[in-house]
Amino acid sequence: MPPLTHKPYLRSVTLYPRAEVDPASYPFTIPAVREMGVLVPHPDVTFFVGENGAGKSTLLEAIAVALGLPAEGGTRNVHRVQQEVSPLHSVLRLAKGWRQPRSSYFLRAESLFNVFTYLDQLGPGSPPSLHLRSHGEAFLDVLQGFGRDGLYLLDEPEAALSPNRQLAALALIDRLVQEGCQFIIATHSPILLAYPNAKILSFDATGITEVAYEDTEHYAITRDFLNHYPRRLQQLLRGDE
Repeated sequence: MPPLTHKPYLRSVTLYPRAEVDPASYPFTIPAVREMGVLVPHPDVTFFVGENGAGKSTLLEAIAVALGLPAEGGTRNVHRVQQEVSPLHSVLRLAKGWRQPRSSYFLRAESLFNVFTYLDQLGPGSPPSLHLRSHGEAFLDVLQGFGRDGLYLLDEPEAALSPNRQLAALALIDRLVQEGCQFIIATHSPILLAYPNAKILSFDATGITEVAYEDTEHYAITRDFLNHYPRRLQQLLRGDE
């Protein structure tokens, strides 16, 4: 018999069956949110993919808030006035594992600067300022600070990372997976999406469906452009057929 594993920490996400939602109000106007059904994360790594505005970050934020994490990002210990959030978190039903994670963190690219500023204001005993690092270096510092047996939600972590640093982030994620961590990541990065055996959930007008890596638009468009970039540039910039 295989050893009992403590993952996944988050087993499923769905809307409460009797939740009163207005389909004409945000975020339920987003098809992927309205038709999400039962979302079952992978015990190791789950990716949210889709076009801008498809609902990836909206759902990830709602999951984070429902878990008790701050909407702007950070750990549960980040106590600051938060940005306005959608009501989605209040109608989410989260099924959790038998064991709670030892640590958790919501890394949100667009508001991580605010989290760093908050940490700087804590005074004596606070960690060295991440503002002294480049944006990409600070992102990697945050990842390197993640502990074992953790649940980590990352919203577009590639935003500040060069391709080489994305590869470094991929290696860090794998190390943490081996140390008992679970990740849910919203991303546009074909590099991060290549993580082996991850579950990739695509958000579109029909809802949320699982797709293979090579069936994602991110992979197909990137591969096509790199293989045929002179022709694609002619088509894009000069209107060639």
